[in-house]
Amino acid sequence: MVRPPTARPVVPGVGRLGLLEPSASQSLRELAWDNVDSIPLLWALSRSPDADLALLTLIRLREQLGTRWAALDSVLRTDNAVRGRLFALIGSSSAFADHLVADPECWQLLQRKELPGRDELIADLLDAVRAVPETGERAGPMLYRAGISGPEAVALLRKRYRDQLMLLAAIDLAATVENEPVLPYQRVGTQLTDLADAALTAALSVSVARVCPEQPVPVRLAVVAMGKCGARELNYVSDVDVIFVAEPADATASRLAAEMMSVGSNAFFDVDAALRPEGKAGALVRTLDSHIAYYKRWARTWEFQALLKNRPATGDLELGEQYRKALMPMVWTASERPDFVADVQAMRRRVEDLVPEDMRERELKLGHGSLRDVEFAVQLLQLVHGKADESLHVQGTVEALTALAARGYVGRDDAANLTASYEFLRLLEHRLQLQRLKRTHTLPAFDDEEGMRWLARAAHMRPDGRQDAVGVLASEIKRNAVRVRRLHAKLFYRPLLDSVARLDADALRLSPAAAVRQLAALGYADPENALSHLKALTGEIGRKGRIQALLLPTLLEWLGETSNPDQGLLAYRRVSEGLDDQTWFLRELRDEGAIAQRLMIVLGSSAYLPDLLINAPETIRMFADGPSGPLLLSPKADDVRGGIMSGAARYEDPKRAVATARSLRRHELARVASADVLGMLEVPQVCSALSSVWVAVLEASLRAVIRASEAELGHEAPADLAVIGMGRLGGLELGYGSDADVLFVCDPRPGADETAAVKWSISVADQVQRLLGAPSTDPPLQVDAGLRPEGRNGALVRTLAAYDAYYRQWAQPWEVQALLRAHQVAGDQQLGVRFLHVIDAVRYPAGGVSADAVREIRRIKARVDSERLPRGANPATHTKLGRGGLADIEWTVQLMQLRHAHEVQSLHNTSTLQSLDAIEQADLLDPTDVALLRDAWLTATKARNALVLVRGKSADQLPGPGRLLSAVARVAGWPNDDGSEFLDHYMRVTRRAKSVVERVFGGE
Repeated sequence: MVRPPTARPVVPGVGRLGLLEPSASQSLRELAWDNVDSIPLLWALSRSPDADLALLTLIRLREQLGTRWAALDSVLRTDNAVRGRLFALIGSSSAFADHLVADPECWQLLQRKELPGRDELIADLLDAVRAVPETGERAGPMLYRAGISGPEAVALLRKRYRDQLMLLAAIDLAATVENEPVLPYQRVGTQLTDLADAALTAALSVSVARVCPEQPVPVRLAVVAMGKCGARELNYVSDVDVIFVAEPADATASRLAAEMMSVGSNAFFDVDAALRPEGKAGALVRTLDSHIAYYKRWARTWEFQALLKNRPATGDLELGEQYRKALMPMVWTASERPDFVADVQAMRRRVEDLVPEDMRERELKLGHGSLRDVEFAVQLLQLVHGKADESLHVQGTVEALTALAARGYVGRDDAANLTASYEFLRLLEHRLQLQRLKRTHTLPAFDDEEGMRWLARAAHMRPDGRQDAVGVLASEIKRNAVRVRRLHAKLFYRPLLDSVARLDADALRLSPAAAVRQLAALGYADPENALSHLKALTGEIGRKGRIQALLLPTLLEWLGETSNPDQGLLAYRRVSEGLDDQTWFLRELRDEGAIAQRLMIVLGSSAYLPDLLINAPETIRMFADGPSGPLLLSPKADDVRGGIMSGAARYEDPKRAVATARSLRRHELARVASADVLGMLEVPQVCSALSSVWVAVLEASLRAVIRASEAELGHEAPADLAVIGMGRLGGLELGYGSDADVLFVCDPRPGADETAAVKWSISVADQVQRLLGAPSTDPPLQVDAGLRPEGRNGALVRTLAAYDAYYRQWAQPWEVQALLRAHQVAGDQQLGVRFLHVIDAVRYPAGGVSADAVREIRRIKARVDSERLPRGANPATHTKLGRGGLADIEWTVQLMQLRHAHEVQSLHNTSTLQSLDAIEQADLLDPTDVALLRDAWLTATKARNALVLVRGKSADQLPGPGRLLSAVARVAGWPNDDGSEFLDHYMRVTRRAKSVVERVFGGE
């Protein structure tokens, strides 16, 4: 029996391999791939998106490698993973084919098992330019200095970046050739973003070396990624949008940013900063505060939409995170902007209109049923619902769709379909860009058979029995475009009024009778009068009237929660009319909910503040929250003092200088009082702030008068002049209703006639008093020198020697006691300190105060209690002179100082609170007694300040139960509206303190 010959594998023909080039057979022979052992290679080659391109590249690689080709050939025959990666890569991308031929040994990168992580990518690109961590106090963890910064740095970085990009593309494409796992779309985007972060970090390192070659970087610079990079969903070829934040935003910061953009754009991809405030016309680099101010005042709707995807990428990441934390709250309240939804929808139409009509079906990014349709719909829904739902605070489109579906804002089927279509369109976009590493979003024409075939194979399309791969691709493109367009229309243009937080103006459309009933229900005692205010506010023609109508329903509710909504509405009308020409006022109330609500609380609680706010309207802007808390708390005492001093110093005329100082004081009073009413400040903070303002105004006024006097004299002043603070000013514990008790002391300069010097000093002091005490709508500025020797009958100003002689010979016990609170506050500092040294021997006598002096002080206190308490005042609730009130506590502390200051140095202190601390530390009183005195002083001071804030004028007597007492209680920080509870608490605290006073001061 004759056996048939053994069947031998047949080498497939070049046509069956998808090879169309006439030279393909010759090329296979050159590679020695025309034998049976090469069949696995040939079948893998046939699955490459462009087998001819892949084969041509292999020939070029063989020529470049020479004898080293054998190593690659061996790996391709034995390692399916490397074979799939290489054939898919060189059959999909002519750009990467050229890259491999230019450096043929880099094929070995394709043997790597896993993609590198973000830290490894950063290290790899930094290594290309030998970068090391930057040192210096402004260097953050992502700031490096390149060791190679010349022109060659760009080429080195480009090569290293392209190597890493090639590895990702090869792994991403491998499934088209071999049965390798498909790399998820989101994983590709994340890897590309990590690589972009590494590229930006390396570019910044070169910038550092070029801009600051010899010294540490003197600025903090944060690079914030925006757009697709910010959302970690980058394309293979894409602009990388960035925003720069710097502290300070000086020329060095600008040069660093510009150089980084130049290096990055030449080495990697276009680095684009056009999304910054004011676009390309704006400053390249801004400080954090400048960014915040811009977005609060000027930013348009699309800019908040863009901020949705901001992410600190490199540089000073801490500063970048501060930027993000400061601006994201504005993003999530952007939907409150008028016509927000309409603006976003109109913006999408404008973008679509930029695409020529004949290209809209082929445009993956901007056309009909495109990527932008998905992104705009998702972003709109995020912004609308994200204010109330933090689960939507994500950046990626797919992550946001998942969150929207999970929370029920989008149907699960709709979300799944939209996600699938989005990922399909992004896959096509990636494949198109990989072909030549060009930034493109345009599909081949549907009649371009060769282009469509290549794209179908690159996108893993397979025949389905009815259509070839090209037909399947064309059908999928049309199906997904229709689906995206349908879902976009469903989600993007559906009625969203129920979802957008809008103010309801229905109350303003009620009949007068119904409006009166509603106002009464909100707590307005005189609803007819309130209605007249509403009509006046909404009666303005045009935009202001419309905004008022939009705001007032919510403002009325907030006012209704205050202690005096009628007063608050009247005050709001006065403020609105007073700021009628200030276009920002209503805009701030509309756009900043914190400003509107806090303003209503202030106006409905305080009669002290409306006039101040009308005359210092910029304070209202400080009701907003800044990056580190309410702006009302941001100024520092030294900054406030410096502002008052420099403002007054601009004027030669003392009247104008003092007017400027008073104006700045008005602003500061409005700020402090507003923060106090809103419960943002404690009593010591209020007293310290008020005292520092008084001191600054006094200093500025004194300098202005002296400056004018010297100009008039034509020479220097004949004497040094100092102002000594007394009483609560000396203790830096002023309240809203406090006068400034002072002493004026002079010292003739060498060669000056003493009589003339004193006369000049009296003239200056008198002018300061008159200028500061001039009539004004502001709270009074009364400078009181009644505590001077011989009282109001004595000289307004004395020399230092005269004070010394008087106090040594004639000082009465009450005068010695008054000197305990003497402190240098204005004028010549050295003279003021010399005065304090002179009186130290008087107020802190060796051996302590005499028994006779103690008896005299007790006698005077008893007389004050019986004679100075106003007729009809309730001694239990008078905050200053009543039982356990301020006078009781302060006299007790001062008696302790007179007795013990000679042996306890810490009692050389003008502050009541600090002296109490010293008494406790020295064990002069039981800590429980000290705590009772301290609590009473704080309680009485807070109540006294609250009285002034509520009534708008100085007052010391707490009212009886009723609306006024409830208002005082709320401003004083009592947790509910029960004024009687507050009063009981006040009386209990002061009664306990009085028992300590009677034991310690009265000697019982």
